[in-house]
Amino acid sequence: MAVNRPSMSAYSLACVAAGALLLSGCGSDNAVPESMALPVPEDLACPPGDISGAGSSAQENAMVTWIAGYQTACEDSTVYYNSIGSGGGRSQFIDRAVMFAGTDAALDGAETAEARERCEGSEPINLPAYVVPIAVAFNLPGVDSLNLSPTTIADIFNQQIDYWDDERIQADNPEADLPHTRVVPVNRSDESGTTENFARYLQAAAGDAWPHEAHGSWPIVPAEAGQGNSGVASAVRSSEGSVGYVEASFAEGMSTARVGVGGEFVELSPESAGAILAASPLREGNTEHDHALELDYNTQEPGTYPIVLVSYEVVCLGYSDAGEVALLQDFLRYVVSEEGQQAVSDETGSAPLPEDIRSDLQAAINAIEVT
Repeated sequence: MAVNRPSMSAYSLACVAAGALLLSGCGSDNAVPESMALPVPEDLACPPGDISGAGSSAQENAMVTWIAGYQTACEDSTVYYNSIGSGGGRSQFIDRAVMFAGTDAALDGAETAEARERCEGSEPINLPAYVVPIAVAFNLPGVDSLNLSPTTIADIFNQQIDYWDDERIQADNPEADLPHTRVVPVNRSDESGTTENFARYLQAAAGDAWPHEAHGSWPIVPAEAGQGNSGVASAVRSSEGSVGYVEASFAEGMSTARVGVGGEFVELSPESAGAILAASPLREGNTEHDHALELDYNTQEPGTYPIVLVSYEVVCLGYSDAGEVALLQDFLRYVVSEEGQQAVSDETGSAPLPEDIRSDLQAAINAIEVT
């Protein structure tokens, strides 16, 4: 089987930089060298064929890792993933354009009804596969570290704070020498699960400071906007005084804020992000194999980073093509396996799923059948 390696950052970035949204080249004919290969479970079946998915750009770096690891072990199996945003992925799944969707927000009631028709009467299910903090990243020369309370974050992104030396930011950072530089908040320009999760956090934790409903589209006219997580990250990197919200792996090398929780400010990390899973129940009304979560964005638990994105794989419990079912199940088993979760954590800083959740997800994957 594949050989352990410390990181595939250079390889991942090469795949992404190549500009191919269909990430099949990270395996198969262009196999990863064995010296760079990722550990995989020993019981992969590696059925031949190909499947396709689309959706969350927050999952882009994770998918590069999963696809590279899986296709290195399974050279006759090809997985395509088009990073078009969560809303686009859910739409393509419902329209039968792809076999699975990556999304940073579980299907809602109306989407579930539409997806049931797409699934030819079988149940569509949400499988949480990727748990990662959403970073509040900023570009403020001379300031490498900031504390931000929930209301201050809300005021920044609601365009109620004009300059970085505003008294509200200063109150969170009494020892900091903050410049009189204009604040430029950057939001997503596309419909986004990252936006929806960030807005849900603000709605839950900031109270009246965030008077907007939480959904995937940004609620006010933007000061500046970017396409996808990469677009927001690029805008923040290139503009002094800017601040944006991005899935944590896109904030590599950037300054990120510690977020107020209870009486402390918590730094993002895999451990602090993963802590929110213990405080978050399954969504009310889930069926046996649906594992959508109700995240407690307003947690007061010490050491818990509250701005967290749980990204799902959405699949049907039944498909008509036996070969595609076999490949989908095998790939998803790798995604939620201990090896798959650790590989992505090493690459992106995500929080590996706890063993009990992985076991439940494996049971759901095993329940996918040929109809």
